[in-house]
Amino acid sequence: MGIMQKIAEKAKKLDKTIVLPEGTEERIIQAAAIITQKGLAKIVLIGAPEKIKETAGDLDLSQVNIVDPENYNKTEAYVEQLVELRKHKGMTPELARQTLKNPLYLGAMMVKMGDVDGMVAGAINTTGDVLRPALQIIKTAPGISVVSGSFIMELPEKTYGDDGVFIFADCAVNPNPDASQLAAIAVASAQTARALTGMEPKVAMLSFSTKGSAKHELVDKVVEATGLAKEIDPELMIDGELQADAALVESVGQLKSPGSPVAGRANVLVFPDLQAGNIGYKLVQRLANAKAVGPICQGLAKPVNDLSRGCSVDDVVDVVAITAVQAE
Repeated sequence: MGIMQKIAEKAKKLDKTIVLPEGTEERIIQAAAIITQKGLAKIVLIGAPEKIKETAGDLDLSQVNIVDPENYNKTEAYVEQLVELRKHKGMTPELARQTLKNPLYLGAMMVKMGDVDGMVAGAINTTGDVLRPALQIIKTAPGISVVSGSFIMELPEKTYGDDGVFIFADCAVNPNPDASQLAAIAVASAQTARALTGMEPKVAMLSFSTKGSAKHELVDKVVEATGLAKEIDPELMIDGELQADAALVESVGQLKSPGSPVAGRANVLVFPDLQAGNIGYKLVQRLANAKAVGPICQGLAKPVNDLSRGCSVDDVVDVVAITAVQAE
């Protein structure tokens, strides 16, 4: 059973509710019908009900809850909460009412208030537009200072990782994280590994150096980040700095970092910056014929995930299943 099948089966058991703010978009409507038919999650679509129903045509949306942002019975409660959350930024009741007409902000408030368990958007909105309300309203998880993007990488060759499965991060969000941000990314990536794959994370902090084999400020950042991650989560199995071969190949890992519980056994790879992470996951995807699932947003107090604007209906279904499992 592939990793997405395992995630889908887990999502079915959790019975979570996910809001899709881009509710009038055709792919989103098609995905909503499939998700509810498969029992992956309960779905809330935000948008003008008549437009949603017109676009849906013969699709069965009988199990989908449609919320009209212009006429929602919880708006005033949300206005009060949004003013409280953002009053230091000049938020007023009038401005809050106007803000909540934006489906992305309304969806984020639904998550914040516990009326839904997570949000998925990005089919017609940029990453910045999706994450902005999430950061302003839902905020980051305790002890985590930054939102990052990870990928589940599933290799046909099972030699490395956890039976061929890895978490790669950050491959999507932070161009050049500092040491404290890199530490937060490592801890969040371990949480993602546990939640979505069920594996016990063994986190390798990657570099072009292993245990002092090279001296450079870029290496120093990774070393510092490793120490900070251990402070955030003292129980975490993490080691760094490690070159990729020392992280992946047991004979090399034990030679370069003898006695390490991670070296040669890593299943979570934390890259030192976005260039390395983005290049790394795409190389593995193409050259090793790996399945890349993501990017998965991590580090928020409650799950919000960003779609590619070129996403397919199947992509939306997969990301909703992931978000449901993250909400556990």
